[in-house]
Amino acid sequence: MSKIELKNVTKVYDKTNRAIDDLNLIINDGEFFILLGPTGAGKTTILRSIAGLEKINSGKILFDDKDYTSVQPAFRDTAFVFQQFSLYPHYKVFDNLAFPLKSRLRNLSKDAIKEKVEKIAEMLKITSKLNNKATELSGGEMQRVAIGRALVRDPNIYLMDEPLSSLDAKLRETLRVELKNIQRNLGATILYVTHDQAEATTMADRIGVLEEGKLVQVGTPEEIYNNPKSTYVAHRLGSPRINIINEDILSLDNKPNNTKQLGIRPENIKINTGTYKGKIRTTEALGAETVIAIEYKQIELLALFQGSFKGIKGDNINFDIDTKNILYFNDRNENISWAQNS
Repeated sequence: MSKIELKNVTKVYDKTNRAIDDLNLIINDGEFFILLGPTGAGKTTILRSIAGLEKINSGKILFDDKDYTSVQPAFRDTAFVFQQFSLYPHYKVFDNLAFPLKSRLRNLSKDAIKEKVEKIAEMLKITSKLNNKATELSGGEMQRVAIGRALVRDPNIYLMDEPLSSLDAKLRETLRVELKNIQRNLGATILYVTHDQAEATTMADRIGVLEEGKLVQVGTPEEIYNNPKSTYVAHRLGSPRINIINEDILSLDNKPNNTKQLGIRPENIKINTGTYKGKIRTTEALGAETVIAIEYKQIELLALFQGSFKGIKGDNINFDIDTKNILYFNDRNENISWAQNS
């Protein structure tokens, strides 16, 4: 496997559209790294640049400290898994998996190909489908085969472009767990891009948050969730969403002088206790938890209650706020603890 390093990488379209803006990033050997951001943030362009499918305007792309900026895609030893299933529809699953191994450059025997295909099929739990045509598979099975086509090549680097986004929620959850387990077992270097925070928090060793081609924060899921660099980053992780409110909504002691906004995670609002008084706007039962929207001083606060909740719309409700975990943001939407240390 390989370390990936991007040094001052910039990619510009139409002379003014900076899809990647002076990006610096190191992805460690054997790391599951996820780039998180909305559509248009530059995620796919970064993947395609690393694979050699896009020519960057400036900067360097290094694998294991060797400059691959100008190396042709065929010689970069990367495997790309796309959002849409890239399978040969009339081939059997076995032949779809075997196809990347039949290159003359690999010079593998039929027995060696068979052994590799069967090993990957077992890993992805599709052994029983090896004689099926791709057109006979479910969406989840097709994406397993697409992932298998990358795994069977045993490349130094795996590049994955939202490979689970077209699957239903239950399948996504299953494949997230399986993909992370496979990565750990192989010790693979994976760069995975998504807009889905659940994928980022459950699979990533580290996350890089992108905003309009710029890398705005890198850290573990826990670091980014607990100490986001800005309101933009704070909104990227957390469900229900974080409450971002004007600082004068709450009377708090010892606020930093330049505080303009407060960030309060829903789990830090405690229900049926405390001196704050509001009204229930809505409740949403999530099984073991309930999301409660509270009207307070003409704004809405989301609270996360553990267990079932009996209140209904219009009921009065008392609540308290865990002030130790409040985030403070300045007039540039920066987390003040970050701004003071920068």
